[in-house]
Amino acid sequence: MGTAQEHRFTVLLANQTEDWHATISGLLAPQGVQTLSAHSGREALDLIESRPVHAAVLDYQMPQLGGLQVIRLMNEQRKAVPAILLANDLTSHLLREALGMHVFSVLSKPVDTNLLLDALARVLRRYHASQWPGRG
Repeated sequence: MGTAQEHRFTVLLANQTEDWHATISGLLAPQGVQTLSAHSGREALDLIESRPVHAAVLDYQMPQLGGLQVIRLMNEQRKAVPAILLANDLTSHLLREALGMHVFSVLSKPVDTNLLLDALARVLRRYHASQWPGRG
């Protein structure tokens, strides 16, 4: 098991599905990415307020607070974290609202793992490029 110093990034995974957390965490860990799991919007906000988080993957529909509500509250509290939103129905209204809130990416559920990993790599490079391993 690695130490906290080995982790370059911390990504919050906010989704109700436990198997999904385990799968995504297992794919990110070898890349030096630590994950935090939240199963509700309130839990996600609490983690963002108490821990350094480099990016968040938020489900649009969660208990207590949905993904967009979490993003809105993060922005209001000036604790904005680059976010990827996961949603069942990608309506034009949802996409406009997400873009208006500066959501980095919106992905359709069920999520294609490769698309999610690509979006996470892009968000981490864009916002934390000095820490991302670059080409020599």
